[in-house]
Amino acid sequence: MIRATGLRKRFGDLDVLKGVDLHVGKGEVVSIVGASGAGKTTLLQILGTLEKADSGSLAINGQEVTKLGSKALSAFRNRHIGFVFQFHHLLPEFTALENVMMPGLIAGKSMKACTPHAEELLARLNVLPRKEHKPNQLSGGEQQRVAVARALFNNPSVVLADEPSGNLDSAHAKELHQLFFELRKELGQTFVIVTHNEELAEMADRRLVMKDGVI
Repeated sequence: MIRATGLRKRFGDLDVLKGVDLHVGKGEVVSIVGASGAGKTTLLQILGTLEKADSGSLAINGQEVTKLGSKALSAFRNRHIGFVFQFHHLLPEFTALENVMMPGLIAGKSMKACTPHAEELLARLNVLPRKEHKPNQLSGGEQQRVAVARALFNNPSVVLADEPSGNLDSAHAKELHQLFFELRKELGQTFVIVTHNEELAEMADRRLVMKDGVI
């Protein structure tokens, strides 16, 4: 599902990635751990096509994404990649339901067409009764579940999570971790999770350690 070879990235004089090779199979859950500054988030942003590597190749679901132009890359990202961040990045002026359907609206679907699927995901994540609430009316755990529903809206091939439980208490963190594995079982999604949470890291099929810009 993901085949990254020789990824390098530097910011000014700082070598952040020093030739990263990473192969992730379809339906696999991989965790990436390491000290702050090891390059984990930069790697995740490159895998998510939010950042471009200075050199190396990246193929996702058989598509060599390093060769796509910006418009094609945006369309590919919208269709194939879901993101879950530590800070949920929900849009404050929209309801939970509207936030979840945002990837569908960006893809050009109507609100009417998007609503049933958004409601189905909110129900799956046990937050449907909160669908008309704005983010500031939701608890931290509810906000993160809405963010996960949004990440799943276009049924992406890959879900990339950056410290997904970093702002949750231990009970909500445990629920979220369990949820990733249930989703993988039900929907066959591939997960790459950057985390400092050792419990989550150990649950993954593979636990990779990043140090000084390499795995």
